[in-house]
Amino acid sequence: MTTVALAPAFILVAPQMGENIGAAARVMANFGLTDLRLVAPRDGWPNPAAETMSAGALPGVVAATVFDTVEQAIADCGQVFATTARPREMEKPVLGASEAITRIRATPARTAILFGAERAGLPNEAVALCDAILSYPVNRAFASLNLAQAVALMAHGLAEAEASGPPPGFNDALDPPATREELIGMMEHFEAELDRAGFFFPEEKRAPIAQNLRNAFTRAGWTSQEVRTFRGAIKALALGRGKARVQREE
Repeated sequence: MTTVALAPAFILVAPQMGENIGAAARVMANFGLTDLRLVAPRDGWPNPAAETMSAGALPGVVAATVFDTVEQAIADCGQVFATTARPREMEKPVLGASEAITRIRATPARTAILFGAERAGLPNEAVALCDAILSYPVNRAFASLNLAQAVALMAHGLAEAEASGPPPGFNDALDPPATREELIGMMEHFEAELDRAGFFFPEEKRAPIAQNLRNAFTRAGWTSQEVRTFRGAIKALALGRGKARVQREE
């Protein structure tokens, strides 16, 4: 049985202009992509300006789903990329479009591609949840892309790769990548136990330490089984020496 990669989800994080959402939906429809996710759109949803600009892609061809948070929007995804042209001072792989597309087509799990808001791009909190940064070879002196243009470049690249034939690789025997819901659940579990142990001290260090931990976790490429195993280890450590074994036997 051959593993078929799922079409990626394009996620617009806090988009501001309905026209950009509509233009993004239109170009997604042009290249056969239908999974558009919106995180906290500034002007709410549905948006008449978006529908007009989509030229019929919304609401019929592209399915636009609204989420309150990035965590919710990526919960069912096993691989997540952040599009940004700015260094984020995070230890993450930086991929070009072709390398990112190769990874998307090689994994049986759904991939999410995050695109930031028009004014400031993606927040660091969103980038910290991603496996890698996706960056286009733009002019560094004028690197800011229009939101819909950024979507168009990736949509075209995916369609072009699909037209060239299936990617090599045999992933049938591999445990599937952990979904982001599973990974975030593990990170929250770990952070809760660290909190109980007094690890986050002083309090003002909590946010940067937690972000560093999350960056380390997302770089590791966890599978679903590895997440379950690690959460079992966290539980055993929290219970104390010997208690986890006794609980299992009971």
